[in-house]
Amino acid sequence: MLKLTRKVEYALIALQHMHGKAPGDITKAKEIAQQYTIPLQLLAKILQQLAREKIVEPVQGPNGGYRAKVPLGAISLTEFVEILEGPMGLVDCNIDSDCIQLHQCNIRLPIQRVNNTIKSVFDNLTLAQITGDEAGNKPS
Repeated sequence: MLKLTRKVEYALIALQHMHGKAPGDITKAKEIAQQYTIPLQLLAKILQQLAREKIVEPVQGPNGGYRAKVPLGAISLTEFVEILEGPMGLVDCNIDSDCIQLHQCNIRLPIQRVNNTIKSVFDNLTLAQITGDEAGNKPS
């Protein structure tokens, strides 16, 4: 079944939460975890990964946390999923050529067309569209 991972879901929830605040406001991981019933340690790792990718900005200190750094309209769903999970592919041969059936596979090209179609849809969706923030222009 094709579906987004919990990691992607939790990252989207966190970003939407941060973008719902005033520009520059700081959000603690614990605040998001409690409000949306997300395991804190997992959310903390996701936020650290988003900080490494410069999507959120970590703020140090006793009143620290994270704040949104990139407008949701500036990131495609493909880019976001691939930042968190790696290359998108319905089957391994779409992202890795180590399959032993690669040369005699009779579904490789049809599946590749399906994969390309799905990826194209994801390419044309921004996080703003996914989260319902159609303006997608906060923060700066």
